[in-house]
Amino acid sequence: MPSNFSLFLTATLVLLLTPGPAVLYVIARSIDQGRKAGLVSVLGLALGTLFHVFAAAMGLSALLLSSALAFNLVKYLGAAYLIYLGVQRLLSKEEVPAVTAAQENRLSRAFSQGVVVNFLNPKTALFFFAFLPQFVDSSTGSVTLQVLMLGIIFVLLAVCTDGLYALSAGTLGRWLRGNLQFLRLQRYFAGWVYIGLGLTTALAGNNKK
Repeated sequence: MPSNFSLFLTATLVLLLTPGPAVLYVIARSIDQGRKAGLVSVLGLALGTLFHVFAAAMGLSALLLSSALAFNLVKYLGAAYLIYLGVQRLLSKEEVPAVTAAQENRLSRAFSQGVVVNFLNPKTALFFFAFLPQFVDSSTGSVTLQVLMLGIIFVLLAVCTDGLYALSAGTLGRWLRGNLQFLRLQRYFAGWVYIGLGLTTALAGNNKK
């Protein structure tokens, strides 16, 4: 299985470094609210992704994908949630510098929203259902255990790559927030990115992360 594992690592890194909805979500959050919020969002997305890893390992992804009604229900719930986040951001007023307690509350919200965004993303279920079995060898042991192991490795690598995006975008965001004009425009940027991600989730047919 070493050759399979090397191929898995290569394919995973290529996929994770290619910006998709999850990466764009992290970038928007980091520019809008800073590096901490971006990193916390990364952890939230990772926890949401772990659900799909366990589901794939236990065969629940196959059940979800066998039902068009279940797939579409989760798909549109996820899209609606992303659009809701975007509209909420567009309608929000200019923020006043927050005290520590408010900052902690905002970070906890960023984490929970990240969990929900990936938890309600059936594209993630479809991805793991299609991707992970290609690197599983039934002759070397439990298929469930192999899928679980590969999925967890994928999530750990995603935390690293998405974390780099969060740090880079957050650093850029700190510089941009020193610009008064950007202060007026940042909520529109973040809002429309969230809405765009929601529409992409609802309409796009690709399975890129």
